[in-house]
Formats: sequence, structure tokens, C-alpha cells
Amino acid sequence: MHSNDMLPYEVVKAYGAEELNDDELLAVFIRTGTKDENAVAVARRVLDSFPDKNLLGLCHVSWKELMKIPGIGEVKAVKLKCLAELAMRISITEAKKGMKYDRPETVWRYYKESLRHQEQERVVLIMMDQKLQLIKDMVLSFGTVKESLVSPREIFIQALKEKAVQIMLVHNHPSGDPAPSRADLEITERIRLLGAMIDIPLVDHIIIGDKTYCSLREAGYFAA
Repeated sequence: MHSNDMLPYEVVKAYGAEELNDDELLAVFIRTGTKDENAVAVARRVLDSFPDKNLLGLCHVSWKELMKIPGIGEVKAVKLKCLAELAMRISITEAKKGMKYDRPETVWRYYKESLRHQEQERVVLIMMDQKLQLIKDMVLSFGTVKESLVSPREIFIQALKEKAVQIMLVHNHPSGDPAPSRADLEITERIRLLGAMIDIPLVDHIIIGDKTYCSLREAGYFAA
């Protein structure tokens, strides 16, 4: 365990970055403090400004909001937002390695990195070939905190355009609870029936929560 008198970069050189606390880690990117506080104290102020007082707060705040914190100017605010984006992209890249579209858990692990921190619902259309290999995915709609609007017509226009043989839907619940709403179930059944009619089956609809997911197929909501 390192001494509290050591500067963050000294800790990294002596023990490794994993030994840094969250505020010390942020301080490395903040670099300088104010005349009254060092960089670690400013970093702690940043973390304390978030509802859960942890690093995930960087995903939910804009760089302009960060600038309201004493000791955080425009350059530091932009750096911190870039740090959050970098961390998310690393997580997405790692999750993609083991993703299989016939295993809902791996789909959740991949898409949760880009969806679970969103404050609005987003619907992602995944278009696949006969072997469940990805052709293309795309965000179809952005919604309110409570709901997202998606058009079955738009889904199949895109699927036909990309020559998809099968499709899957993924969307997030900003509340963190992946339990399907009545609207989720109704729109899913409409899309499933339309897909069956034009021979582009909907293979699953996965709802992303913060720490878990709901596969409507696994949960038995898909009729035979």
C-alpha cells in the first residue's frame, strides 16, 4: 500500500496504476489544482459532484457542466470527457471479442457499454445473415426517458436495404430495470409477426439494464 504523501504519478511508477484510488487516477489527467487545492482534491470534488460519487458520473455529465466545478477549466473538462469515452470504447472492444448473436448474454455485454449510461432510450436494429453473422447495426430511434418510438416500417425498409435474413432488436431502459413494458411487448409482437410474413424473422429483442438484461425470447414472450 502506497504512502498518502506520494504523488499519483509516483505511485504508478512504484506500484502500478491499479494502486491508485479513483480520485488519484483522475488527478493524473487533471494534472494541476488551484491555489488552495491540489489535483487530488480537485478530483475528489469532481467525484463528489456526481450522484453516486464514482467515476461513472463522467458518462452522464457534459463538459460544460464539469466546468462549473472549481478547478476544472475548459481543457480539463474536455480531457475528462475524452477519458470517459476512451474507457467506454475499450470496454466495447473487449466485449466484442466474445460476442455471439445466438447468446443473449454476450449481446448484452457488448451493447450495454454504449447503451446503459444513456439517459434516453435508444433502439438498435441488428441485421444478420443466415448464420447469425452481423451485416450491420444501427440506432433507429432516440426516445424520452420513459419510452422510445420505433417504426416497424422503418425496421424492414432497412433490413431489406441491407439484404438481411434475420434481425434482432436491442434497446436500453434508462431506469436500469430491463423488465419489458406493455409497449415493449406490443411492438415486439407486431415486428415479430411482420417479420414472419416477409420471411425476415425477429430472432430476439433484448432489453438492456444497468447490471442485467431481459431477452424476450428467453423469457418466453415469443409465441410459437
